[in-house]
Amino acid sequence: MAKTINEKALTGINFSIVLYFLAIYAVYVFEVDHFAIVVVRELFTIPFLIAQLPMLYIGAKRFFAKEKLSALYVLSISLLAICAILTIGSFLL
Repeated sequence: MAKTINEKALTGINFSIVLYFLAIYAVYVFEVDHFAIVVVRELFTIPFLIAQLPMLYIGAKRFFAKEKLSALYVLSISLLAICAILTIGSFLL
């Protein structure tokens, strides 16, 4: 039987992806220009961008398959969906 990621870990991953993109947006809005921030942003943006879609897929699959989920989990999936729409949609504009 294949191992699956548990709800608590998936919630943490989802929130970390959302918080990362919120931090990038905050750095952009407040025009913070520091070498360390630029390096971290360059290192992690593409992996976090790529990780959005599989995590959203896994989360949605669990959301529709399972009957009882925690409110925090549902919030994390909702925020990740909004984040994915905004970040991927920003490339289409």
